Amino acid sequence: MKKLKIGLLGKILIAIAMGVCIGLVAPAWMVRIFLTFNGIFSQFLGFAIPLIIVGLVAPAISDIGKTAGKMLLITVAIAYGSTIFAGLVSYLTGAALFPGMIQSGASLQEVASAAELAPYFTVTIPPLMNVMTALILAFTLGLGLAALDGQTLKNALHDFEQVIIKTIKSAIIPLLPLYIFGIFLNMTHVGQVFSILTVFIKIIGIIFIIHVGILLLQFTIAGGFARKNPFRLLWNMMPAYFTALGTQSSAATIPVTLEQAKKNGVSEDTAGFTIPLCATIHMAGSILKITACALALMIMQGMPYDFGMFLGFICMLGITMVAAPGVPGGAIMASLGLLQSMLGFDQEAQALMIALYIAMDSFGTACNVTGDGAIAIIVDKITGKKNA
Repeated sequence: MKKLKIGLLGKILIAIAMGVCIGLVAPAWMVRIFLTFNGIFSQFLGFAIPLIIVGLVAPAISDIGKTAGKMLLITVAIAYGSTIFAGLVSYLTGAALFPGMIQSGASLQEVASAAELAPYFTVTIPPLMNVMTALILAFTLGLGLAALDGQTLKNALHDFEQVIIKTIKSAIIPLLPLYIFGIFLNMTHVGQVFSILTVFIKIIGIIFIIHVGILLLQFTIAGGFARKNPFRLLWNMMPAYFTALGTQSSAATIPVTLEQAKKNGVSEDTAGFTIPLCATIHMAGSILKITACALALMIMQGMPYDFGMFLGFICMLGITMVAAPGVPGGAIMASLGLLQSMLGFDQEAQALMIALYIAMDSFGTACNVTGDGAIAIIVDKITGKKNA
């Protein structure tokens, strides 16, 4: 009999449902057990975040730097611009709509303390460096190694990357459902969970609308460059969109994205270069989700925010996520440090961000890879590549 395999999204949804149901009847001692686990896990996550940034971002920048030429510069500029634009559209839309949809209330930290429950014990695991130091170190190593011919440090850095990926896959990702279960168990116990779930539903609906709007705009621009019907171009990319919905991986969808880009008239050389590269650096769908979710949670907690704060956050996030497609939940893992250092998110808010992001993970990936097809059309037109 074939064993039923539940994906990460299914596990997260089950964890939320169980946290809500059990939290309605759970005794205080049970809640304290999970508060203890969550405290230890959040300390480990805080310790791991700077290492995740260095281990994922530095090798990615180093590898991108190996390629040179006009097409690289054009593709990177368009992909980064598209990512930042999607983040700004998400922020401006959320800033206009969310205040009227989301009621500002107590912070999650205040909610946690309201029940007068505490972990049975705590373990302190200080990180080796702060988040900004990790980012600067990653950029310095990545750019420096891209300019060197030697392979010793590059190989060591790639080995470290594999250690980080193994840690994420074998320790952090498997424990995330239990961590989120504990968060929702505690929120239900103190009577705050239903208001938060209502916010979740509203955010997901708005993000999906933004997602569709971004794709239509991308292919309208691509259609203008290629002088082709943008709706036909977008329709041709639908196999890649639905493949990404199923795989939840930009990298796994590359073969389908390549074939559909060629059907849109992109030359084989341009498609073979831009599609794999954009699978790594073009994160429009991911950044719009993270930006909207972060803004919604800040409004819900009554935290101050402004355009300048989010502009800096979006610009940094567009760079930090360059290695995200190779790791399950990589985009949200890469963003945790910035959420903490630039937006002031505590551990409870980070856990909610993880739950929200993973609930929409496949749609963000689908938006990313479908947009890659639009970028390939634009780059092909700019560089003068044409099919025979």
